[in-house]
Amino acid sequence: MAVHILQPDQCFFRDRRHAGQVLANALARLVDEPPVVVGIPRGGLVVAAEIARALNGELDFITPRKLGAPGNPELAIGAITERGHIILNDEALAYLSVPPEYIEQEAKRQLAEIQRRNQTYRAVLPHRPLTGRTVIVTDDGVATGSTMRAALESIRLERPARLLLALPVAPYDTFLDLARHCDEAVAVCAPRAFLGGVGAYYQDFHQTSDAEVLAILREFAPPTSQV
Repeated sequence: MAVHILQPDQCFFRDRRHAGQVLANALARLVDEPPVVVGIPRGGLVVAAEIARALNGELDFITPRKLGAPGNPELAIGAITERGHIILNDEALAYLSVPPEYIEQEAKRQLAEIQRRNQTYRAVLPHRPLTGRTVIVTDDGVATGSTMRAALESIRLERPARLLLALPVAPYDTFLDLARHCDEAVAVCAPRAFLGGVGAYYQDFHQTSDAEVLAILREFAPPTSQV
């Protein structure tokens, strides 16, 4: 397992496209492979598209969802995969005393959103086979890492030849923990004193819309699948 942190403590991005361009430069050695770049919608697709364009790669997506805490949906208490597998953050659960009934309801709600997104997005971009391929997984950043861990575990089941994690920003300890689930991990920065949210590292961190995602997917879709 190789771990690369380009700027350990400080980084700032104009927007998600800029973050993707910085990562693409760091991964330029892969241009001859070429890789499949997998982004987590919605914001992660913007980052992934920049990497795929620069490396002449193919684009795909994966849709795990964060399980938000009661009263604070931005705080992850875990994540759920496309197949319904739940990964829990035991530390957060213990601190917040989250009841099992809440976890069950939140998981159902997020699984419904996964199914909605897959139905909408897969109508434009069919799934890329990942077996035997070099696969780069990315997002616009991570905080707790629960959603990215779910993505990495799901992709491992497809037996890629090589699995790389590429992130604009992540807390140092979280990044090292995620790196254990892949063959190589690259971060632009992984500060030990994380500012509390991924958006703090961006000038423009507006919520990516379904329309933006669909436009990206159409760009990379085979001609016969475009709608």
